[in-house]
Amino acid sequence: MNTLRKHLVIAFTAAGLFGATVGAQAQSAAPAEGRQASTLTAEQRLAKKAEWQAKAGERHAKMAQKRAEHQAKLQASLNLTAQQKPAWDAFVASRTPAKHGERAGRGDRAAWASLSAPQRMEKQIAMQKARTAKMESRLTALNSFYAVLTPEQRKTFDAQAQHRKGGRHHQQHRANA
Repeated sequence: MNTLRKHLVIAFTAAGLFGATVGAQAQSAAPAEGRQASTLTAEQRLAKKAEWQAKAGERHAKMAQKRAEHQAKLQASLNLTAQQKPAWDAFVASRTPAKHGERAGRGDRAAWASLSAPQRMEKQIAMQKARTAKMESRLTALNSFYAVLTPEQRKTFDAQAQHRKGGRHHQQHRANA
């Protein structure tokens, strides 16, 4: 009985050492593969960047289309009057995201790398303040629009706004929880 335990301990130890060796070899092989990928020529990097930008443009266009469809559906379900239309237009305009080049604080990585830690933190705070100001202007437009809605329209608006709460990303996390 005692020898059986010894043999089992030896077998498990050998298996553990084998597994650690295989894992170490896999880790040392992965950086080598990464080095090969970084040896792309400047032309290949530019081609990949152009491909990524083209796909990003397609994604932005698709998101804009979905946003327009959602807004049209919401507007149709609210049955807005002519007096409510200006408030709706202001609300929709406040919800339109900034163009890629218009986003505050976006810069190249080299510029961020050249900043000290306190400078990066100051810049992040400034970007957060700009986001907060944008959200406050959206809230003002929302309050103005909400004020002109009838109680029935408010119920419809609240129901549809509640379905979008949290965004797709957060809904996936809730589904996986």
